[in-house]
Amino acid sequence: MNGKKTKILCAVIAVLVVLIGIMTGLLLVQKKENTSGSSTRETASAENTTENAAGVSEETEKTDADDSDRKTNLYYAEITEGAAWENGGNQCATENVTIYNQDQKAVTSWKLDIIYASDPTVDQIWEGACEVKGNTVTITPVEYNAEIPAGGSLTFGFNLSAADKKVTDYKLYINGTEYTGSEASSETADAASTTTETESIAPPSAESGTPFENHGALSVSGTDLVDSKGNPYQLKGCSTHGITWFPDYVNEDAFRTFRDDWGANLIRLAMYTDTGDSYGYCSGGNKEEIEALVDQGVQAATGLGMYVIIDWHILSDNNPNTHIEDAKVFFAEMTKKYANYENVLYEICNEPNSGTSWSEVKAYAETIIPVIRENDEDAIIIVGTPTWCQDVDIVSGDPITGYDNIMYAVHFYAATHKEDLRNKVTTAISNGLPLIVSEFSICDASGNGAIDYAQADAWFELINEKNLSFASWSISNKAETASLLTPSCTKTSGWTEEDLSETGIYIRDRILGK
Repeated sequence: MNGKKTKILCAVIAVLVVLIGIMTGLLLVQKKENTSGSSTRETASAENTTENAAGVSEETEKTDADDSDRKTNLYYAEITEGAAWENGGNQCATENVTIYNQDQKAVTSWKLDIIYASDPTVDQIWEGACEVKGNTVTITPVEYNAEIPAGGSLTFGFNLSAADKKVTDYKLYINGTEYTGSEASSETADAASTTTETESIAPPSAESGTPFENHGALSVSGTDLVDSKGNPYQLKGCSTHGITWFPDYVNEDAFRTFRDDWGANLIRLAMYTDTGDSYGYCSGGNKEEIEALVDQGVQAATGLGMYVIIDWHILSDNNPNTHIEDAKVFFAEMTKKYANYENVLYEICNEPNSGTSWSEVKAYAETIIPVIRENDEDAIIIVGTPTWCQDVDIVSGDPITGYDNIMYAVHFYAATHKEDLRNKVTTAISNGLPLIVSEFSICDASGNGAIDYAQADAWFELINEKNLSFASWSISNKAETASLLTPSCTKTSGWTEEDLSETGIYIRDRILGK
């Protein structure tokens, strides 16, 4: 071989070596991306627990490592369990899924395979489409929930039942590239059993001489609400407006003013479910922030020894079944968290309306009540009634059976709802239905217009005669008649006579027994 040919051959070999090095590097990068996915189920907070036997310290170290790997990956999924129950020998759960995109460009093509320990059945899915083959649930996008924005996320959920609902792995496909949740190692199997679980918390110590200290846990006896000694008891207080619109009134000083200056023993926390915007819990609101606001109200009322209603405030969503899956998760979390709070009542559907029938409301209630009873066997549960909580006479002919401490809501606005509705109330009570006036005011049903004092007086005669508990709408300075404060009042507690609206003065005097 002459010198010229030798030089050409060496050059060719050098080029091949460079190309092989580049290809090897690319393969290693691709492999790293494909194998650095997160653990199958992420813990929601430091309080979450694990079902495996590895112990808390081991799980914490492993989760920290998983989080580190996950955050270096452009795309990953979180699969968390909401409400869980059993049916026909199967394990059932609501699965909440979030896909994260940490890239600088949007994703428009994705697919997620979730692999379970046994063959599952998907009973319902929202914000996505699914196919089940063997032990794998494959989720694909629907038209309105397809794009994962750059630096953002996408969520969906479904109800599932299986002999064993444990997630063992997932595979996320982004633009045809696979990002796996695990390598199916024993460590991953442990991580897959980690579930999101709300922990019960201890109530704050209540002040001495407070309503709760004097009367304790409440229960239903016949049509009466009774205290821990079995004596008839009447809750008297006020409802917030939507807490996401008027969060400043959810504070201990405000509730103290109602307790000390008005003689109130009850606060109702109205949490709107669907407002069509981010103020609604189910319509795009930040659920963690809204739940934190609920907790702020519960803690303040509990520390003051007051009773508090957590109100799932459906209204524009008309039918409580519209967001029943969210309701199941919400009440599972709330009742687990407040299982040791004997002053908390649960109102599970504010005002069914727009033709929603009692059979539909009853079916909803018979789904939600067992969720609550799983964590709290004795809490008072308030069930809304059709036609904006007016058809209590119809409900009294077909009440919910098999559970104790169930009450039914009746709402009135005195200038609109008069003798006809009072007659319905009388009929329902005569038929043995325990009622609570969980919302009312003394103007018309719009929350505005003139006050009808004569009809308001007639309503309070019936309320006191039948020992009905009540919560007046609303704690706000909104420019409408039903607001308890004047529009010019900027104080969030310690109100004087000048700060109160005409409605506020009337309600204060009625609570005080004047």
